[in-house]
Amino acid sequence: MGQPLTTVFVYGTLMPGERNAHVAAQGGPFVARPATLPGYRLLHLHPEAYPALRPGEIHEQVKGYALTYEAGAWATALPLLDALEGFDEHPPLYTREEVRLRLDSGEIQPAWVYIYARAERLQAPGVTHLPEGRWKVLSERTRPHPDHR
Repeated sequence: MGQPLTTVFVYGTLMPGERNAHVAAQGGPFVARPATLPGYRLLHLHPEAYPALRPGEIHEQVKGYALTYEAGAWATALPLLDALEGFDEHPPLYTREEVRLRLDSGEIQPAWVYIYARAERLQAPGVTHLPEGRWKVLSERTRPHPDHR
């Protein structure tokens, strides 16, 4: 049996320097490396002030970070990340899927990623497509929201 997958791709509030980076840090030691997720699109939700990642076209990509946790820290980090992302809510806010990232070094890295699960919300007002795949370019991203996502 292989080693458990201990890398998660973050593209919004969990990125280093963003408002929920402390949640990622509570999970234990990790290494953050810039990465790109091809074949997905990034959306911004307003007034929620957090991003939604969805499958996209082959030419689309999302920029973020690969957080690779030490093996012993992953068991602590995963429940914290799942809770923040509403993974266990009914219906879930985000689902978790395994993907393949491209690190800035060119290396391909398997990772978990949280995919926005409430498709009906994406049909309502307040959804902005971010064609460059970068959430950090938004000025309103730092505005806290009551549910702290």
